Amino acid sequence: MKGKYHIVVQNNRLRYELDIRRNITIIRGDSATGKTTLLRLLEQADALGEGSGVDVVCERPCRTLGGADWRIVLPSLHEQILFIDEENKFLKSQEFAEAVKNSSNYFVIVTREDLPNLPYSVDEIYGIHTSGKYHDLKRTYNELYRIYSAESISKKQIPEHIIVEDSNAGYEFFKSVCDENNIRCSSAGGKSNIKTVLGETDKETVLVVADGAAFGSEMNEIYQLMCHKPNIKCYLPESFEWLLLKSGLIDGKTVQDILSHSEDFIESQEYFSWERFFTALLTEYTKASYLKYSKSKLNKAYLQEKNKQAILDAMEGIVWRTLPPLVKSCRPLSNPPSI
Repeated sequence: MKGKYHIVVQNNRLRYELDIRRNITIIRGDSATGKTTLLRLLEQADALGEGSGVDVVCERPCRTLGGADWRIVLPSLHEQILFIDEENKFLKSQEFAEAVKNSSNYFVIVTREDLPNLPYSVDEIYGIHTSGKYHDLKRTYNELYRIYSAESISKKQIPEHIIVEDSNAGYEFFKSVCDENNIRCSSAGGKSNIKTVLGETDKETVLVVADGAAFGSEMNEIYQLMCHKPNIKCYLPESFEWLLLKSGLIDGKTVQDILSHSEDFIESQEYFSWERFFTALLTEYTKASYLKYSKSKLNKAYLQEKNKQAILDAMEGIVWRTLPPLVKSCRPLSNPPSI
């Protein structure tokens, strides 16, 4: 399933409005914030139909999933939006993660806990915003992880230490840039190790670079660290491959169109997380060019001065010590394949 879906769930007293655009959406929040009521309304609508007094409006069927028989029920459901409550113990299991990976459904999970087995985006973690009888979703982290805060951007802060999530092509790129700019660069060796590496930092300005498309389960702990250590900032693009696509090195309107509303192009059953889609897209578009991309080892063409600067320029808000302004004559990849 792919696409963005607007959902309205209402009775004569309450109204919920939600926009769902990925295979995994997380709704967080403390007790009495309306999460359980939303699930109850959906259960009533599913069990009693029109007699429930609950209207559910969406292009796709919406229903709850839970209980001991979830393994039996889930394979029979296709291209639906399934709501799951945190009381279901199977949420943290690898079995459930595999079931989500192979499913054509979208999943809306109501939980206060982190789910490390699932690659959900920092963009799709919400709380329920209430105004009288009306309820909608509000992003939990909003702009806090979006590179520097507005105040920090105005101060043009320069990172003194960059921590990169992985040790592959993305790390190679940032390590090269950091070496040129007298900036320390570390690889965390995986998203789950970032908190440990951050714990070893002191007062230096630290920038965490990680794949936002699958960083949701780590964001709560990182956010707590950011609250206590204002020297820690995050830049969480969808992925390093997304950043390369955004840089403009690959010419053509199609790529930018995909980036502007990716949900309309990414089939959830084929791509467990958006990061995998952008890797496949970049690999396909560059396979016959001098920019041929490999995730395991960085193509040195991306470190050519003009290309490198185009990539850095796509990272809005970060100031690099010695690199010159963007040279607009960088050589883009022309005639990309159509998809």
